This record gives sequence, C-alpha cells and structure tokens, in this order.
Amino acid sequence: MASPRSFIWARRVFLTLLAGFVLLPVYVMVSSSLKPLEDVSGKFQWIPTGLTIRPYFDIWGTVPLGRYFVNSLIVAGSATVLSVIIAVFAAYAVSRYTFRGKRVFTVTVLSTQMFPGILFLLPLFLIYVNIGEATGIALFGSRGGLILTYLTFSLPFSIWMLIGYFESVPRELDEAAMVDGCGPLKALFRVVVPAAIPGIVAVAVYAFMTAWGEVLFASVMTTETTRTLAVGLQGYSTQNDVYWNQIMAASLVVSIPVVAGFLLLQRYLVAGLTAGAVK
Repeated sequence: MASPRSFIWARRVFLTLLAGFVLLPVYVMVSSSLKPLEDVSGKFQWIPTGLTIRPYFDIWGTVPLGRYFVNSLIVAGSATVLSVIIAVFAAYAVSRYTFRGKRVFTVTVLSTQMFPGILFLLPLFLIYVNIGEATGIALFGSRGGLILTYLTFSLPFSIWMLIGYFESVPRELDEAAMVDGCGPLKALFRVVVPAAIPGIVAVAVYAFMTAWGEVLFASVMTTETTRTLAVGLQGYSTQNDVYWNQIMAASLVVSIPVVAGFLLLQRYLVAGLTAGAVK
C-alpha cells in the first residue's frame, strides 16, 4: 500500500529540517575558517565577503599541531589495536567455552560502563604516580599511560559487543574447522574472525573515536610533548586573543581521519552494529 501524500511531504520536510540542523554547525565552521580573524571576531556574516585560506597555513605555526597530530595517531591507533586484539580473545573464550565465573566476568565487564569516567581520574593519577616512583616506569605524562587509560574505557564495551557477535556466528563453523585438523586458535583466526569482520570493524571504529576525541584524561595525563589534538586545540586561545578562524580550520583538519575512516568503513560498521544484536 502506497503511503499517503501528506505523509510523504511531512517526511520530506522533517528530513530537510533535520539535515539543516546537522549541517548548520558544519557550515559555520567552514565559513569561519575561511575568514580573516577580524571578520570572525565581529558580527557573524552568513555569506563571507573576504575569503582566505591563510588560517589553514597558520594553524601549523601557532601551536605545534603536527606533533599533537602524531601523538593522537599513536595513542588512538595503539589503543584501538590493543583493544581489538584483547577483545577478540576474551569474547571468543566467553562465547565458546564454559568456565567458572563466566557470568560474573560478563556482568563485571558490562557494569564498568555504568560509572562516569571522571571517577577514575584521581585513582589512575595516583596509581601512575606511585608506579613511577616505585619502579621508574613513567606512565604519567607518557603515551603509554594514556593508551592504558583509554583501554579501560574501550575494552569492556568492545568485549561485550564481540561476545554478542561471536555468538551469532554458528558453532558448526568451529566444529567443521576442528574436524579438518584446526586447533582452537586456527579455528578462531581462519573461520570465526573472517566471519566476524563487520563486528571487529565496528569495535575498532568505536575504540578509535573514543581515544581520538577524549579531552578529560588527556588534559591531566599528558605533558607538553605528549599532548594530543583534543587538548592541543586549546592552544589557539591565548591571554590576549582567541584565533577563532584557526580553531575552526584546525577542527576541520583533525576531523579528516575520523570522517574518512567512517566513510570507508561505513558498510562494515552498520553490519557490525546490527548483526550481533539478533541471534
């Protein structure tokens, strides 16, 4: 049965308004990044008069944006890789084997998502400082310490999500692989992992985006040399002035890796978020 014409027009109007609401901040960012500072600081103009790409060159000199970019790539990439590897093994063990404390483990993993991240800020700070004083391992102010911090947030959700996805993969595939001579690890990497690629991609995207845009822990757990992009963007605000055009330009530049990765992996991401929910 065809939809009523009024419903079709109402849907078009609603989607148009929704798209405008979403795209309006993007337009403001793009237009502001192409204006001189005096134009951005004054009354906002919807149609820019004097366009310039100078802010996109100045952002690299006002603050060490390149160093922040490298730090974010290393921290977010390492946290993503470690989160995916650990989550794959943990989720496979939970979904395929029965062991004592299995239910307690899964409930504990899920319950960690109930607490706000700020509750862990002071305990992690004290732990890192004490470990540094006792062993000489510099976790506070280092990339390694920040990677471990981000694992505490991304890993529980990654494990829980992959448990549901692995359970949707038929166990007969594992059994057939073992009949052909594969052990548990070979069955995991040759059969289960290829079948679970959409779910693994979804977990990787979640872990990367969590680490890439995190501000609270990065502002406390890093120093000038290990600072990430999310914190480094504050450098465009000084005591004398705020370089709004450079802030907008830098925000667009640092968004490119996340947006490009999302567009490239969108097909796998949607499949991974939905397939594991239905058994």
